Amino acid sequence: MRMKTNLLLPLILAAIAGLVMFDIYGDIQTGTTAGHVAVEVFVAILAIAGLVSILATTWRLQKKIDVEISRREAALAAAESWRQEAGKFIEGLGKAIDAQLKAWHLTPAEKEVAFLLLKGLSIKEIAGVCGKSDRTVRVQSAAIYEKSGLGGRSELAAFFLEDLLTARPESGVR
Repeated sequence: MRMKTNLLLPLILAAIAGLVMFDIYGDIQTGTTAGHVAVEVFVAILAIAGLVSILATTWRLQKKIDVEISRREAALAAAESWRQEAGKFIEGLGKAIDAQLKAWHLTPAEKEVAFLLLKGLSIKEIAGVCGKSDRTVRVQSAAIYEKSGLGGRSELAAFFLEDLLTARPESGVR
């Protein structure tokens, strides 16, 4: 459907330009006034200019789309490569996080909320995913923080990620 819509206006403008030129030829053969021919020439030029403008814009936009598609494909390939390289480490990290949550004596429901908090979901999003009320998720989050001795979501994330995320050497931060 999109291709048909994209071709419709250029085809209409090309038809207008062609018909007007055909009319101009006929008018010249029958001896019409110069003013009438000039108006029709102006209309034909406008139609051709519109056609050229649309085609040029379409060409430029298609080039931009092609570049963005290439960038997206490269980003997806890089992400997949990273996932494959990091997969075994991520699996091990998941097991280590699970073991720590068990060590804090979290209930299965609290563990589920803790994992979703670590993934960055909001209270409202967690409630939607788990089919719970916002209030229930808040109560479970508070229980997680109390049982772990942590002050909140950022401390929970830092507990597991701080040692994984080393600063770049040039920054001087460790």
